[in-house]
Amino acid sequence: MTEHDEVRDLLAAWAFGALEPAEEKTVRRHLAECETCGTEAEHLKETVRLLDGRTAPHPPTPSTHPHPEDTLPASLRSAALGTRRPAAPQVAAHATPYAAAVAGLRALLPEAEAHWSTPVVHDWDVHATLAHLLAADEPLAALLGIEARVPLSPTHETTATTPAQPWQDAWNRRTADVIAHEYGRTPEETVADWSAQADALLATDEARDPERAARAVELMGMRLPVADQFLVRAFETWIHTDDIGRALGLTVPPPPEAHLWQLIRLAVRVLGLALGPAAPPVLLAVDGGDRWVLGSDAEPVRAELALDPVDFCLLVGGRYAPGAVPRGSSGDEDAVRNVLERAASLSWL
Repeated sequence: MTEHDEVRDLLAAWAFGALEPAEEKTVRRHLAECETCGTEAEHLKETVRLLDGRTAPHPPTPSTHPHPEDTLPASLRSAALGTRRPAAPQVAAHATPYAAAVAGLRALLPEAEAHWSTPVVHDWDVHATLAHLLAADEPLAALLGIEARVPLSPTHETTATTPAQPWQDAWNRRTADVIAHEYGRTPEETVADWSAQADALLATDEARDPERAARAVELMGMRLPVADQFLVRAFETWIHTDDIGRALGLTVPPPPEAHLWQLIRLAVRVLGLALGPAAPPVLLAVDGGDRWVLGSDAEPVRAELALDPVDFCLLVGGRYAPGAVPRGSSGDEDAVRNVLERAASLSWL
């Protein structure tokens, strides 16, 4: 990994003030020499100020890219800026996308007042979508020693760990139980429990120490380091924040670029594993970033596929049908379709 790539991965933590002194020195030296990273760093700082409810002391550096705050409607921007929250948690780079996604959803939720029954996605309204996130964060929370906010049902306790039971069935049953439980409570109580669980996750040693987060664990059918499991949580929190925003007629900005690329790189790794080494090889290019050959490395590339970064994440998140995602492609259309269909199949969101 080049210093440029290393610093780009550290920028999110730098924006939150979460770097060790040696890393801070490396980032500051690089920012003084690299205009691209300098511009991205300024955008991240401004986003953190937005999420913390602080105003910028001076105008941001002009850029051809829209500032995340500029994409917010006035009502959402006012809610975000008017909401005073504690300072962002001091977490490691792997957990900063989740911290930012949690802060973004917190900024959006005041807009949901009086609209909790608005349909969002699947058969969930806003209240149920938040309850789903409470359930979705629960497996990682339990792994890290955090007690469940919603009591386990007798059905879950007796069958969820049966070896022959597919994880999807146990997962669907648990999220349905949590949604049913939360419908018996006020939306504000659900918000409080989701928020408390998220804060507890960000307060764990694994959120702050990359070494402790390096151990691999299996959750939701995927064996990944704990650090990557935090990225999975960030991914899902952002996707459902976007779902809620769309349902309320509000534009939710995508994650900051550095966070977005952390999510993309993880999604590409998972997609490569899902395709396997025998799949027809396809060169995947995500605009503005890296290029990867997915599938077999024993034969020439059969096709090329180009996707926008946000569109790629929405495809993996199940928000695009394989044939509907905007794309550029050439070569073997069957090989391209295979990649798109496998990417869309990864989602359980």
